Amino acid sequence: MFEANTLAVIFVALMGLSILLYAILDGYDLGVGILLPLKQKDNSDTMIASIGPFWDANETWLVLAIGLLLIAFPAAHSYIFKELYLPTAVLLISLVLRGVAFDFRAKAAFSHKPTWNKVFKIGSLLASMSQGYMLGMYVMGFESTFAAYSFSLLSALGVAAAYSYIGACWLIMKTEGDLQVQAVAWAKKSGLICFIGILAVSVINPIINPNVFDRWFESSNMLLLLPLPLICFGLFVYSFFVLKKLPAENDKGCWIPFTAASTIFLLCFIGLGFSFFPYIVPNKLTIWEAASAPESLSFILWGAIIVVPVIFSYTAFSYRVFWGKVQELRYH
Repeated sequence: MFEANTLAVIFVALMGLSILLYAILDGYDLGVGILLPLKQKDNSDTMIASIGPFWDANETWLVLAIGLLLIAFPAAHSYIFKELYLPTAVLLISLVLRGVAFDFRAKAAFSHKPTWNKVFKIGSLLASMSQGYMLGMYVMGFESTFAAYSFSLLSALGVAAAYSYIGACWLIMKTEGDLQVQAVAWAKKSGLICFIGILAVSVINPIINPNVFDRWFESSNMLLLLPLPLICFGLFVYSFFVLKKLPAENDKGCWIPFTAASTIFLLCFIGLGFSFFPYIVPNKLTIWEAASAPESLSFILWGAIIVVPVIFSYTAFSYRVFWGKVQELRYH
């Protein structure tokens, strides 16, 4: 059906798409969890209601990405998770805590509800920071050095800020009244931190990775890649001025910050992918070296052709059904 090299590119593209969609979709609901106020019952319920119909489906993209990594690039899967065993364990525990807290906050006695709100908030923060730490270690090539650990901690804070930013933008789009005003303030603060984090990573990454520096600043590539950081910077500036005018009459433009944040995520992902392609493990394994046998990939591709559209379909359907401003929180 396809040549071995083509199959590897197809599967890494599917995996990249899954990771990007997870970062945007589960990113905003992790951000909402991070921002969850512990002393405002009504706001907490409204914020949980804004992500309630979606958050389980959003995590499906993470499962798909890891599944594709395991079956299509088993050598890379083994290497990456051997190096990231502890942060992966923290991530899984954090996601379990979120799931338990989401259900128990509805079923527990009223006096225990604040405790489960704290668990949900802590789980969201730990999940975000563990993902950021894993990203930092990946960018650093899994080095066991002080510089690598420091960069990974910076990345952990940056990802938590980025998720808080897109989470606040989601709340602006989905809520009204005092909570929407509060979400605008959150978006301004977290957006600034997110911008500083992206700027820091953009400067540090080429310095610590000579191959990345050569790829980005090669004369033929510079003209092609220069628009990426410029558009990203422009979106931050544009979003900041839009936030200053929100909330507006008739809720005009409430969708703009979330769209801008999603586009920023997309541009950062494109830049990161370009920096390391065709390596799936930086400077160690290319996608072709790590790929499964062509016969296996050809067989698995038929499953992907069925599964990926199905996930797209029910994700789109759930957003279509529950679109609009958030309603009163209900548990079923």
